Amino acid sequence: MKSLWKTWGVVIVSGLLIIVALIAGADITGQDTESFGTPDILMIVATVVAGYQIAWSAIQALRIKMVSIDLLVSVAAIGAMILQNWWEAAAVTFLFALGNALEKATLNKTRQALSDLVDAAPETATKLNADGTTETVELWELEPGDTVIVKNGEQVPVDGTVISGNGGVDEAQITGESVPAEKSAGSQVFAGTWLRAGLLRIEAVGIGSDSTLAKIIHRVEDAQDDKAKTQTFMEKFSAWYTPGVMIFALIIGLVTQNVELALTLLVIGCPGALVISIPVSIVAGIGRAAKDGVLIKGGEYLETAARVDTVVVDKTGTLTNGRPELTDVESLDPAYTQDDILLLAARAETASEHPLADAIIRGAKNRGLVVEPVELAEPIAGQGIRADVDGRVVAVGSAKLLNDVADQSRILELNERGRTAMFVGLDGRAIGIVAVADTVRDDALVAVKELQDKGIRVVMATGDAQRVADNVAKQLGVDEVRAELMPEDKLTIVKELQASGRTVAMVGDGVNDTPALATANVGVAMGAAGSPAAIETADLALMADRLPRLPYAFGLAKRTVGTMRLNITVALVVVALLLLGVLLGGVTMSIGMLVHEASVLLVIAIAMMLLRPTLKEDAVTAAPADVTSEKITA
Repeated sequence: MKSLWKTWGVVIVSGLLIIVALIAGADITGQDTESFGTPDILMIVATVVAGYQIAWSAIQALRIKMVSIDLLVSVAAIGAMILQNWWEAAAVTFLFALGNALEKATLNKTRQALSDLVDAAPETATKLNADGTTETVELWELEPGDTVIVKNGEQVPVDGTVISGNGGVDEAQITGESVPAEKSAGSQVFAGTWLRAGLLRIEAVGIGSDSTLAKIIHRVEDAQDDKAKTQTFMEKFSAWYTPGVMIFALIIGLVTQNVELALTLLVIGCPGALVISIPVSIVAGIGRAAKDGVLIKGGEYLETAARVDTVVVDKTGTLTNGRPELTDVESLDPAYTQDDILLLAARAETASEHPLADAIIRGAKNRGLVVEPVELAEPIAGQGIRADVDGRVVAVGSAKLLNDVADQSRILELNERGRTAMFVGLDGRAIGIVAVADTVRDDALVAVKELQDKGIRVVMATGDAQRVADNVAKQLGVDEVRAELMPEDKLTIVKELQASGRTVAMVGDGVNDTPALATANVGVAMGAAGSPAAIETADLALMADRLPRLPYAFGLAKRTVGTMRLNITVALVVVALLLLGVLLGGVTMSIGMLVHEASVLLVIAIAMMLLRPTLKEDAVTAAPADVTSEKITA
């Protein structure tokens, strides 16, 4: 309440004084300088009420050797009072104070995303004690390893791991996801999210300032205060422009002997709209991105992201799901169905620790098959595995495991399509084939197309085999493929693209791709809600593991930079028109200040358009029927 009165109190009081003065018959023409009465006293008091904070700010700026906009207004108001133009003095100070108050209010609105994050921070938790009792405690009383209980409709107080229970958690404040995420034992949860259904028992890992939410708040706060290169330039320009206006007005006053003209030039020359046009756009753009689960490191990176024309993206875990899945089951013997073949292969693989074995077992269970483990098995390096399944010898792997040399044409065909295909043999004879592959993400095709629609070239860089990379590239339609790379090779690619004049964004996991991420113009981390380190190190972090957020982020950056340019144009045009109006006659000090404040509010209003939600539900386009992500042949 106190801060509200401090912002609006002087505006209200000075405004009321001006209204009373006008009712009492105050002169607004500036021609009646003979008589002096109550209306004039009210105008003077209104000037002092509205102007003392402006004058004090000007003095404080002068102490650090800075000529501020407040000084221009103060000189103009004092000059108007010396000329006994009480109305002009009161109007200029009142309008400037009103503009400042409205500016603060609207800037607070643009920072609403940060306020929402701060408001989302929990303060208490329900702790489960060793004796089975529960108690409500302050967050600072918790320690890592404590168990907390979260009931339906309650807020998750800590970052942690679900010990038991099931429920849907609204993670919109963290990831920007509108649909609640299903949580069960082993799932990660984040402080500040809400349990919309169910009951969860959580082991605390990150508490208070160590939570992901706290790191996001810190990151957004720093980012909104970070200056873009354009903003830094405008501030340097303003430092020279403002004293330049004062010198220009002084020269005009001396040449024309028209003090009022000189004072009017001071007012219309205020670069307020020009100075605020950049920071308000940056704050709004970064705030909107934060609400949609995209963290941008600051204004400089926002500007750079708007210029990105090439994206180098890692394949595994970014364009693909990052773990093998069963893709094909084929029968080579009419006596055995696909389910028979898959069950034999899965049972044999229960004795294997190979990642491909897990894919086959999961594929069998997804079909509803009961996979019982085997006891006798012989893994054979580089070839596969042999196992005793109900007294029969089942082999899964290459043709070398079989007694007779089977026709390998189908195996080779599947391998060419980027899959790892294996024979399933029974007592030395091939009866079927199973194949696994790292499947393409459901949203990758949409993301690549949206990037290309924005004029961004997509380069896939991977350490995987060339045939596998080519297969994924064919499915997604990327512009260029680089395969069989070492981490340092990705760095070389980024440097090559930059040397050719490209502005490069690198998307990776932040570990093997660190050199390339650091060298790229914009380093992008995905799924950063699960990696606090990524929040701190990436130039741009996608909190949700949603690839289409990448083109959205670049689109938002372009809109923000476009808004900055539009605001600069508006500010310069208004100053030029006002200057022309003064030279041609008709623009007074009060009119100049009114138009000046209107231009400030206009650029703020334009910037606030960025706060409108434009993120659509992440579209997912199913891959064509012949791609790696296809369903298992029925």
